[in-house]
Amino acid sequence: MKIEKGNPGYIKARKTKYLIWALVEFAVVLAIFILGYVQTGTRKNLLTVVAAVGCLPAAKMLVEFIVMYPYKGIEEEKYQEINEKAPLILRLYDMLISSPQKLMPIDALVISGHIVCGYTSSPKTDEDFLAKYLKKTLEDNHYDKMTVKIFHDYKMFLARAEGMNNIASVEQPENNRRERKIRDTLFTVCM
Repeated sequence: MKIEKGNPGYIKARKTKYLIWALVEFAVVLAIFILGYVQTGTRKNLLTVVAAVGCLPAAKMLVEFIVMYPYKGIEEEKYQEINEKAPLILRLYDMLISSPQKLMPIDALVISGHIVCGYTSSPKTDEDFLAKYLKKTLEDNHYDKMTVKIFHDYKMFLARAEGMNNIASVEQPENNRRERKIRDTLFTVCM
């Protein structure tokens, strides 16, 4: 089963996919090289060139795996708690935001109206930089007057998500379409 971007387990699924594909592609490259060597008795043949060129996509998959390897997804308990406390707002999980300067993991992100609120457990993530980057991305896509806040403190994030859920319980449902468009815009800067 394919896990879509924004769902829990996405990072783990991508790491597994990249590792398997890298191993398969390197195995094919090795098989082509060995076949050429066995047929001609020398490594100076056309299949060696094919194997060398085949290393490019295999190396790309390996690089993708190495880039994602240090990051982990959201814990199951936190995922369940967020779903329980904020069922009416759009929730996203296991996101790796890619800026020109660095990669920044977000464990959970909630979107409601003009507010985007996120939680990251990574101590290396700069909350202010990430919030400004997401806000700039949204402004560049004509979502003005958005409030973006990123928390390292899970309790504060959960309290904000609960508050957003309470507000959403009295708002109009036409915001759902706008929130999905905001989600799609944020996916453009995600790995």
